[in-house]
Amino acid sequence: MMWFNKLVAALLPLMPKNLVWVFSKRYIAGKTINDALKASRSLNSNGYMVTIDLLGEFITKLSEAEANREMYLEIIEQIQKNKIDGNYSLKPTMFGLLIDKEACYQNIREIVKKAVSFNNFVRIDMEDSQCVDLEIELFRKLKQEFPEHVGLVFQAYMRRTLDDMKSLLDLHSEKNPLNFRLCKGIYVEPESIAFKKYEEINQHFLEDLEFIFQQGIYPGIATHDVKLVEGAYQLIEKYKVPKDKYEFQMLYGVTPSLRKSIIDKGHRLRVYVPFGEDWFAYSTRRLKENPKMASDIMKAFFIRG
Repeated sequence: MMWFNKLVAALLPLMPKNLVWVFSKRYIAGKTINDALKASRSLNSNGYMVTIDLLGEFITKLSEAEANREMYLEIIEQIQKNKIDGNYSLKPTMFGLLIDKEACYQNIREIVKKAVSFNNFVRIDMEDSQCVDLEIELFRKLKQEFPEHVGLVFQAYMRRTLDDMKSLLDLHSEKNPLNFRLCKGIYVEPESIAFKKYEEINQHFLEDLEFIFQQGIYPGIATHDVKLVEGAYQLIEKYKVPKDKYEFQMLYGVTPSLRKSIIDKGHRLRVYVPFGEDWFAYSTRRLKENPKMASDIMKAFFIRG
């Protein structure tokens, strides 16, 4: 079956977009800000917070970065106007990180400043290994200027992650704690810098999460793995962490029953709501990262028409 999944993953970019959309719309809120608003209202009404993400990454021209910046500024206006219980996530490569890091910083700084004007929050996503040092540097600069309003993502499968978190402790205080989203990691990296085995990645995820709780850092516990959710419950109990000092996070459209069970137990949960015209690249990348999702495509095509 694995060979079939990999074949579908390889062929997906060659398929007509309207067919791919049948699969993708389960995992993407839509193509417009109105789609994101609709999805966010529905999630809010069911007790979930959201984080809004405009799809796009690895641009090639700074003019694209400027357009993305203006789009995010409009997104913030619309989200706040509609009183959505949510914050914002963004990928630095869509603002020129690998072209001009100073221009990238200025673009993202303007977005964070806009969010701060509404007392809101922006999460800096972590991308592949070529970006890690640059994104930590970017976060450090933003955190120093906007200590309460910016967070960073760490990926547990990267061998360097615990050391990277420790390196930022000088920015941490009880009044303005660090805020990290911890996920497993999605990019294809060499074994020399990333753990590969399922058990190994899970072990380091929980070790990283324990460090976060020990230091009083605020975590977004981003996982759909039942074993990690149960492990997080145990650590929350072990360290007696108040419910307002952490949250679980999940992707839009993924494991809704597990998501509901977390809320039903009284924990807070935030759903990552991606949208935008770049949905096709997002969908194909996610499938390449997880070929097992090919079975979902087949169900979408043959069960949903």
